[in-house]
Amino acid sequence: MKKGFLSECFEGVVAKRLSGVESNPGQSHQHEFNGVKALKQLLGDERLTDCPTRFVWFGDENEGLSDDSLVTWYDSRENHPTRSEYRLYFRSNPIMELASEGDLLIVARRPAGEIMIIVVASDSTVENQLLWLFGVPVQIGIGFEYRDFEGQDTEVDFAARYILDELGIDIEDPEADKLDALLERFGGIFPRTAVFSEFARNSVPEVMAQDDPDAALLAWMGQEEKLFRRMERHIVADRLNQGFADDEGADVDGFIKFSLSVQNRRKSRAGYAFEHHLIEVFNACGIRYDSQAVTENKSKPDFLFPGSVEYHNTEFPTERLTMLGVKSTCKDRWRQVLSEAARIQDKHLLTLEPGISENQTNEMMAHRLQLVLPRGLHETYRETQQPWLMDLDGFIGMVREQQV
Repeated sequence: MKKGFLSECFEGVVAKRLSGVESNPGQSHQHEFNGVKALKQLLGDERLTDCPTRFVWFGDENEGLSDDSLVTWYDSRENHPTRSEYRLYFRSNPIMELASEGDLLIVARRPAGEIMIIVVASDSTVENQLLWLFGVPVQIGIGFEYRDFEGQDTEVDFAARYILDELGIDIEDPEADKLDALLERFGGIFPRTAVFSEFARNSVPEVMAQDDPDAALLAWMGQEEKLFRRMERHIVADRLNQGFADDEGADVDGFIKFSLSVQNRRKSRAGYAFEHHLIEVFNACGIRYDSQAVTENKSKPDFLFPGSVEYHNTEFPTERLTMLGVKSTCKDRWRQVLSEAARIQDKHLLTLEPGISENQTNEMMAHRLQLVLPRGLHETYRETQQPWLMDLDGFIGMVREQQV
């Protein structure tokens, strides 16, 4: 098995749209999917009894739930001499109770034999992301389609890592030893975010922002993410080895506090890293800006071009002003940008989130918000969305023209 490839996470998947019979308890009480050819390609001919299975449900932009259960793959006519009829049986669980007709269903087999059953609300961002990750057509119907990753490895890039993280899957980096050697200078203690971001950039000296801003931003973010996860792994392992116990026994509160601190550090670190690297890109490209400048009602847009002085000068032409909101993950929070820098009607938002749903991008258009993404993420969006997207190089070119 190659490290750093999608086959490290999945042997294969099947996908389909849920029918009313499969998703509506009022129409049917069945707890199984018929084992058509695609399912047999994924699961084989041998019976699997009480196979450990992670059920995952994704609803709208910020909703998610998981549940561990068991499934059985069997031939319901195994005693018949000439006929077979395979079925995948699952026990009643909270995930399938949330499923609706038309939702995307993905059954995935992990290398260790575990099965994942993922249900995703139709027309959602997560649906877009998973269709892209697994190479499933947007027009998929109620019949299963099979995707095999053995022998046709898809390398896990920044976008794929983002989506796998949403699924709770951490993929091992093939350069782990090299990364560990780089991190020795910090002695197992996280430095300030700006210092760590600079360290990540310096560790890939061949990347030049002035040559390709889009590629540079993704390369720097990807490198910092790898370094961060390696260092986090060592720090968390050391803390777990110490154990969580006090005079009264298990220190449950201490464990919960530590777990929350790990999650919070991941979220805040990603946002800071994004801004640090973006500042380096703007500096390398020689454009003027102010970061966190105060505008109306004490709002602070992430970036204001050419700066605060020009913004507050009523005689400075409005058409030469630009604001940029920055959110590493967009979700529903893009609306926060609309109330910033009231003088500028056409606003811009830069994000690293792949495959945002058409419903969301249509709303952005209606509110005169232009989405900006590194060019390498554009392919995760549907073909109907891509012509509207702006890349970072295009945004910088627009701002540079305004500053001439």
